[in-house]
Amino acid sequence: MYYGYKISDYTARLAKKAEADCADVFKKIEENALICSAKVLSAFQECRVSTADFIEITGYGYADSGRDKLEEIYARVFGAEDALVRPQLMSGTHALAVTLGGLLKHGDTLLYVSGTPYDTLQSVIGTAGDSRNSLIRCGVKYEEIDLVGDEFDLDAIKARVARGDVKVAAIQRSRGYAQRKSLTIDKIAEAIKVIKAASPDTVIMVDNCYGEFCEDREPTDVGADVFVGSMMKNLGAGFAVSGGYCVGRRDIIEDISERLTAPCVGKSLGANFNQLASFYKGFFMAPAAVASTLKSMAFAARLLELAGFGDVSPRYDEKRTDIVQTMDLHSPDKLIKFCKGIQMGSPVEAYCIPEPGEMPGYPHPEIMAAGTFVTGATNELSCDGPLCEPYTAYMQGGLTYEYGKLGVMRALDEMLDMRGEFEE
Repeated sequence: MYYGYKISDYTARLAKKAEADCADVFKKIEENALICSAKVLSAFQECRVSTADFIEITGYGYADSGRDKLEEIYARVFGAEDALVRPQLMSGTHALAVTLGGLLKHGDTLLYVSGTPYDTLQSVIGTAGDSRNSLIRCGVKYEEIDLVGDEFDLDAIKARVARGDVKVAAIQRSRGYAQRKSLTIDKIAEAIKVIKAASPDTVIMVDNCYGEFCEDREPTDVGADVFVGSMMKNLGAGFAVSGGYCVGRRDIIEDISERLTAPCVGKSLGANFNQLASFYKGFFMAPAAVASTLKSMAFAARLLELAGFGDVSPRYDEKRTDIVQTMDLHSPDKLIKFCKGIQMGSPVEAYCIPEPGEMPGYPHPEIMAAGTFVTGATNELSCDGPLCEPYTAYMQGGLTYEYGKLGVMRALDEMLDMRGEFEE
């Protein structure tokens, strides 16, 4: 028994060792959380947030001062001119689709400089799926430049962008389902410098999903024109029940908002659906929630290493730029059992057993575990992966370190078949 919770003695011993090994890592994570918290708190105070800003506005949503103030706070924290923060943006994929649709027209070229993007974005672009509404079917040209190892191919990027016809250069910060490391802000800064030197008018868009507040800088701090993400990940902190955001240059945000609503209407339209209090609170709590997640993932990496599963990325003491932890388990059975254990360690629907199945927008059967308060909120503890070699588990979340730690320990017990000692 582990403080009254059913964890095997073996896993409890490993957890004690893992936590001790992570002490210096945890200290750095907490220092970063303090920096990010100071930015958020300053913006709340400078914008004079009041309880009146949480009032629900109905109908068209005109003159929603609370909504407008929240977007000003986002812009201030991320050093940008403007922001779009809306419940009408239903996911990270939707926010990215609206952004790309607002920036790209027939004949424009989109260049991904971080290799092939995440599975669901491939359908948006048109390199996968058969949608009549993909960017390619609407006349947008698409190219991509692969990473070399885990680094940008700066020479290839420079040569391609210098030709002058790339409208949008896109960077995916997180690894998605690719077998690569996520891209740090330092690396993103190098790529942005090369692109802007070769083609100053090219718009640089960063898919920032899973990366917010993991470092003390964000893409706009190093020259990105716009970055995009989901409220059901880092910046919602478990409070936001839907929504997405875009932060960047004012003219770009205007184009994106007109794609979301209507031309000449843009940001003026959009009722807040009584979500403002949760959006404000989520953003306020986000630095602490992200820190808890980063600590949970560092602990998980070390625990799994100690248990003999060394194919983890990043390692517990590596610099982290997003909340994603991967483990190559090299076995469909282990992947399924680990996800089952995460579900068993969740507060919601812990009695359910996840099974692999087909998912819209994904090429392989998926196993997904997420016993979350907000459906699909991957900043709460969750784990998923495609049923294909090398059977990688992609884990993220943990709104508090304590819950993240307990969930990971339960998952290891399940994968190692240690649960039998608790059966009557």
